[in-house]
Amino acid sequence: MKPAPALLAAGVLALGGLAASSGPVPLFRDVAAQSGLRFHHFTGATGQYFMPEIMGAGGALFDYDGDGLLDVYLVQGAFLEPGTTAGDALFPLPKGQPAGDRLFRNVSRRGPSGRLELRFTDVTEAAGLGQVGHGMGVAVGDYDNDGRPDLYVTRFGSNSLYHNNGDGTFSDVTRAAGVDDPRWSTSATWCDYDRDGRLDLFVANYIDFTVAGNKACFDPLGARDYCSPSRYHPVPARLFHNEGGGRFTDRSEAAGITRAFGPGLGVVCADLDGDGWPDFYVANDGAANQLWINRGDGTFEDRGLLSGTAFNGEGLPEGSMGIAVGDFDDDGDEDLLVTNLPRETNTLYVNLGHGHFEDATETWGLAQPSIPFTGFGAGWLDYDNDGRLDLFVANGGVSIVEALRGQAFPYRQHNQLFHNPGRPPMREVTDEAGEAFHFSEVGRGAAFGDVDNDGFVDVLVTNNNGPARLLLNQGLSRHHWLEVRLEGVSDNADGIGARVGIARKGRAPLWRRAHTDGSYLSASDVRVHFGLAEAAGPVEVLVEWPRGAREAWTGVAVDRLVTLRQGTGRPWPAGAGGPNAGPRPADLNP
Repeated sequence: MKPAPALLAAGVLALGGLAASSGPVPLFRDVAAQSGLRFHHFTGATGQYFMPEIMGAGGALFDYDGDGLLDVYLVQGAFLEPGTTAGDALFPLPKGQPAGDRLFRNVSRRGPSGRLELRFTDVTEAAGLGQVGHGMGVAVGDYDNDGRPDLYVTRFGSNSLYHNNGDGTFSDVTRAAGVDDPRWSTSATWCDYDRDGRLDLFVANYIDFTVAGNKACFDPLGARDYCSPSRYHPVPARLFHNEGGGRFTDRSEAAGITRAFGPGLGVVCADLDGDGWPDFYVANDGAANQLWINRGDGTFEDRGLLSGTAFNGEGLPEGSMGIAVGDFDDDGDEDLLVTNLPRETNTLYVNLGHGHFEDATETWGLAQPSIPFTGFGAGWLDYDNDGRLDLFVANGGVSIVEALRGQAFPYRQHNQLFHNPGRPPMREVTDEAGEAFHFSEVGRGAAFGDVDNDGFVDVLVTNNNGPARLLLNQGLSRHHWLEVRLEGVSDNADGIGARVGIARKGRAPLWRRAHTDGSYLSASDVRVHFGLAEAAGPVEVLVEWPRGAREAWTGVAVDRLVTLRQGTGRPWPAGAGGPNAGPRPADLNP
């Protein structure tokens, strides 16, 4: 296995260059099939309308082999009834595609133009992966701080923790680590909630559905359809504390997160009240969402209702599926976007500071465009590098789409892209985004990352009963950019949870966060991306590490990837905290 790039003496490592393109090309282009990323999701449907069939599955963008290129992990479904055979499948796998999850290694090489020529190869069996089960989602995090990202895969049934061995292979260490959950798990997140330098694991669980207890449900016209989660009981989430040495302890009860729960689908970990301690936000399908505020003593308090994020602005619960978290309005704190069912709209919760939010969906023009759709995976991304976070939403039905009634799989919709002009309202640019946004499919997961290392964020989209899509950003703008890879020393190895900022003369810093979580059932690139518009650099980069230490690096050249190692920067300049960042705690001792 090739090791991760070493840090230069000055604390910065660079690669790549400014991307430029011209001509009448779309914003994004699907390159999955031509790059070797051939994968079709299998629902396991046999005509019984088992709920897990319609809910999955997700995927991940991560660099498992440390070569600087993002690889792809895709979660697969399976039959739910014992004794079912291939001949029973309503929607069989394409000929030649093996069953089980798949790992695709990015083996791209630079062509004559200097740009990466994308190519993926299936290395599942060689990596020791490919377990067959009804998969849901995947979370990526280096739980043992050995410099290699590990995988946690959620399923309808037992979950799996795969340890990255560093030689291109993974080992299933679920039992030894003590992190299994045999219930129906959905999204998960790696997060150092107690700031001890080790990543802990939060697992969202959905409902108590069983194959034997499957209920028959019908739509308003009497057609058989998938049930609402309200027909079943929700089950609590799980919080596993990382004890070190590859062992975890279930702290769910002690932390208090079992005191309130719903049918959990999406989860993120972020400091949403600005006190320096990471919080959890859980999107519950058809029930109140939870905002678990971290008290700093190992316990959490649900302030969803008090914060304004449990319900929409009208006080109603929604079909909450996916979550996008980011500082889209550039005021120094992170805002929430939750995807929902048709006629509910997706909901934008703007952070007012100190853990208080306001439903600003209408103000920002996101209500009307989302009314016809069932939103799932979502993320804030600066697709044009103008310094403002735009919005991507993957759509796909869970109940019959009326216009498709009578078709074999009547749940297809198209995805959406919204441009952020820096002031309300946002503008939908789906028609400009390219042919891939006109595909009618059943969108589920979405993961974000710069797959070809050209400085523009790309999108991996997973479809229920459909192909995976890799939406390659065509880099139409000539705006500048910077991507930051963190190397923690006393903090977790990838700096997950760190705030990263770009200092701007006469203005508050531009803030982003190192994370892999969010969206729906999916994991994104941990590298932190900044669009810099016309700022040609060099720039000053600020990092507040998860445990509170603050460092700055000056003279950082732009239009490249830089690696910042903890302990190689200098103390922060005064006044760099951002206007609404709130009080920050003192650094903790390692």
